[in-house]
Amino acid sequence: MAAARFLISGRVQGVFYRAGARNEALRLGLTGHARNLPDGCVEVVAHGEPAALDALERWLWQGPPAAKVDRVERSTCAGEAPRGFVTG
Repeated sequence: MAAARFLISGRVQGVFYRAGARNEALRLGLTGHARNLPDGCVEVVAHGEPAALDALERWLWQGPPAAKVDRVERSTCAGEAPRGFVTG
């Protein structure tokens, strides 16, 4: 099992970005979280198969219809995989 942390910037708050990311992550069989950060970015941490993480990254670049993604930064992360996928 692999894990990745994504920092997404642009118009990504107030446009259902976290909910969309959660839906996509669950569809791909990933666990983790999506949360708004004080600087206007969204952080997504996901655990699962490497191919599913790659597919999630492709979705994160697009996001929901009202989003305008400027940048997606990906890094590896460690830690135990949580159950489910939560937003906060």
